[in-house]
Amino acid sequence: MRPVPRSALLLKNNMIILSAKIRKRPEGYSGRKTKSLKKEGNIPAVVYGHGLKNVLLEVNYQDFQKVFKETGESSLIDLSVEGEKEKRKVLIYEIQKDPVTDKFIHIDFFQASLKEEIEVMIPLIFEGVSLAVKDLGANLAKNITEIGVKALPQNLPHEIRVSIDGLKTFGDHILVKDLIFPKEVKVLKKSDEIVVSVTHPEKIEEELEKPIEEKVEEVEKIEKEKKEEVVVDEEK
Repeated sequence: MRPVPRSALLLKNNMIILSAKIRKRPEGYSGRKTKSLKKEGNIPAVVYGHGLKNVLLEVNYQDFQKVFKETGESSLIDLSVEGEKEKRKVLIYEIQKDPVTDKFIHIDFFQASLKEEIEVMIPLIFEGVSLAVKDLGANLAKNITEIGVKALPQNLPHEIRVSIDGLKTFGDHILVKDLIFPKEVKVLKKSDEIVVSVTHPEKIEEELEKPIEEKVEEVEKIEKEKKEEVVVDEEK
């Protein structure tokens, strides 16, 4: 039987568990502890919430990577903190990455109240095949790739899937009101906003050419001014 990962589990109720340890800040803290954590394969983190005291934590890098891939920033996680009897219901509120390696270097967990609605951004996942793109060479313009919603933490969807199969010719589009959301979720976008549309390829080419033409005109203007300056100098 294959062993279950020690820190990241998918339970029957679809709630993911992530284990964490208390991270104590030593006197004269200078960031050395954080560097040693990274060497050990852990990430420094903090958990906070309304009316709660901030708690410094550390979590296993690989375990968090798996959990983040499953939940993103819009799904509740059961955070199991060593020494605490009750698991904390948290969201991955903010992550920091190294600009060079793109690795996680710090995590903020937000402990949410299950009785209060919160606002988060939900990613849109586009799936299917647009015949306009496949057969007519059209461009698929994605105007919205994530959408703001408001709901109780336990009702937040991980993602919203958008089928583009119905985009068959130029001008076809999908509006916010066409998206399917759980009934407990309030959408924070106008219903008539365009999510994705099919456009003619030449329109994009025209837009790309505009700045180039403007730059050419600017260069010609500068060159003309330079020539005039030279002529004046020669007369002197």
